[in-house]
Amino acid sequence: MLKWKRSLHVLLVGALAGSLAACSSGAGTNTGGSGSGAAAAGDGKVKLRIMWWGSAERHDATKAVLDLYTKQHPNVTFEPEFSGMDGYLDKLSTQAASNNAPDIFQLDPGWISDWAARSQLAPLTPEVDLAKVDPKVLSGGQAGGKQVAVPLGSVAYGMIYDKAALDKVGIAAPKDGWTWDDFFAMAKETKGKLPKGQYFTKDFAGDYFAYSAYQYSKGKGTIITNDGKFNLDRESFLEWTNQFAELRKEGIVPPADLNASDKEFDPTMDLMVSGKIIFRLSFSNNYGAWDSLKKGAYALVTMPRGKEAGGWLKPSMFFGVSAHSKNAEEAKKFVNWFVNDPEAGKILKTVRGLPVNKDIAASLESVMSETDKIGLALLHATQKDGQTYTPGAKGWTNFIDKDWPLVRDQLSFGKLSPEAAFDQLKKSAQNYEK
Repeated sequence: MLKWKRSLHVLLVGALAGSLAACSSGAGTNTGGSGSGAAAAGDGKVKLRIMWWGSAERHDATKAVLDLYTKQHPNVTFEPEFSGMDGYLDKLSTQAASNNAPDIFQLDPGWISDWAARSQLAPLTPEVDLAKVDPKVLSGGQAGGKQVAVPLGSVAYGMIYDKAALDKVGIAAPKDGWTWDDFFAMAKETKGKLPKGQYFTKDFAGDYFAYSAYQYSKGKGTIITNDGKFNLDRESFLEWTNQFAELRKEGIVPPADLNASDKEFDPTMDLMVSGKIIFRLSFSNNYGAWDSLKKGAYALVTMPRGKEAGGWLKPSMFFGVSAHSKNAEEAKKFVNWFVNDPEAGKILKTVRGLPVNKDIAASLESVMSETDKIGLALLHATQKDGQTYTPGAKGWTNFIDKDWPLVRDQLSFGKLSPEAAFDQLKKSAQNYEK
């Protein structure tokens, strides 16, 4: 599929200067990282640093699993570092740049090729047993013929919406299989019906992943090909950006400053949770996090389609072990247990997507909560003909995380025309093409 990357700024070691205490919630001081002498003590006790991003629901489940592992393996304790997605990769990259990465850390699929190219990931097999994992989801964690990261779940990419807000303006809810024509027609139908300060959806004119779904639906493939070629389809891009320019002009999407203030899962800054938008993008496993903020308010629907599906299935995220970890063997044992232990699976449920261990996934489906079943329904609906995931070409990180967002913001603030935005992206891509 495509690279799911956010905010990657690999910081220079010289910028470290005492920068990082632990990640925000629940983290202690970083004492004894993988590159700072965190070897097992002489009494056989080991403390593993582990880092992940996510919602409060994921944090709570993961901490419970760490407690279970320590109960079963009293010689192993954990130093957890966790936060939201914003700033996560900056922190992790900074630590890795000084050989002080956590022993175990969560990775997005789109980051793995670059991390592997920098020799920052330890090979995980044969220590991690992957016999019950679908080989199709393993490829994203492979580099140089080795499994350097392990997928933790499978998710589908679609949309989430506020049911009551849509019903209030008298518009029928969308159904799986709806089209982009349906989406834009629905947006325009809300004009004049929404209360002041509420909008149909975010301004996705320059959103890399929203537009990727649109280009996919047109049958035009990925923005960047697997062999590292710029493949932004000009006609599709102009259609998309001009549609949003019209919605922006009509006040159907938020003004640029409000649009930029959005922060997923934040009770006050998430534009959907605060009632300022009706629709936004969502992975299937994130439904529970939003539902916990406003119980029963939301529903999921497949990504709109065109001649092809717009949505896709992907490995939700991976665990990697630092190549510099002095506790690598214990870290690999934990990752193996995390993926394959049934008791861990019962606690984690679907906070990282449907578990990749097929036996655990099957056991969960029969006892899932109604909330989890909603996410699973989106996954199954997308499975029918959803796009195939590919981690994408390496070396394009800055294009996706720096060059593209610059154009996104200029579009949103009306500083670039769609035609000029395309030309700027095409010019920037020349720095990355092989």
